[in-house]
Amino acid sequence: MQSFDLEAQGLRELNKTLHAQAEDTNQTVWEIVNPKGSHAIAVGLDAPIEVNVKGSTGYYCGGMNQQATVHVHGSAGPGTGENIMSGKIIIEGDASQYLGATGHGGLIVVKGNASSRCGISMKGVNIVVQGSIGHMAAFMGQSGNLVVCGDAGEALGDSCYEARFFVRGTVKSLGADCEKKEMRAEHIEILQGLLDEAGIDADPSEFTRYGSARTLYNFDVDNAGAY
Repeated sequence: MQSFDLEAQGLRELNKTLHAQAEDTNQTVWEIVNPKGSHAIAVGLDAPIEVNVKGSTGYYCGGMNQQATVHVHGSAGPGTGENIMSGKIIIEGDASQYLGATGHGGLIVVKGNASSRCGISMKGVNIVVQGSIGHMAAFMGQSGNLVVCGDAGEALGDSCYEARFFVRGTVKSLGADCEKKEMRAEHIEILQGLLDEAGIDADPSEFTRYGSARTLYNFDVDNAGAY
């Protein structure tokens, strides 16, 4: 394992070192100590490495991630995982606003709660929250899956497109053009796979599925299977 003291060596040097890792690197596991809420930790990674951040992070941790696994052993600030393309981000604590915004792929797991606008404009990312989420989650969500094992706040899925939302608890209110959907066998299978990948023991039959009513945009029947 490679160890990096962020307080002593600095953020610029950390990200430069991580960016230098190639797909065939043998330095595959990194431990970052003394993060102290620093912003932009482990952004723009593009190698199959594991980065363990021993503490809480500030803004944009793991942003634009590809291939890497970023494990935050604490809570994460606003914009964590923004525009994630692939790989995985695991947050042991809570996540602040706009988690996974515009994410195109990969998986984000939150062991605690997530704040407002979780998954805003999601474009294929999968987000699994073991706790609850705040208001305006998945606003304009285009694709991907948002799984909430707790409750959801106001205006879930407002103006959404083809993203899917699975909530086990209560939803305070649905956003414009978001509605309750039938939970078919294929959705149970998708949900079970996401819960398994996230390491969360929950019964998918206890969840309710939500998605677009398809009245706010020009719906193409060729995409009907996405619902």
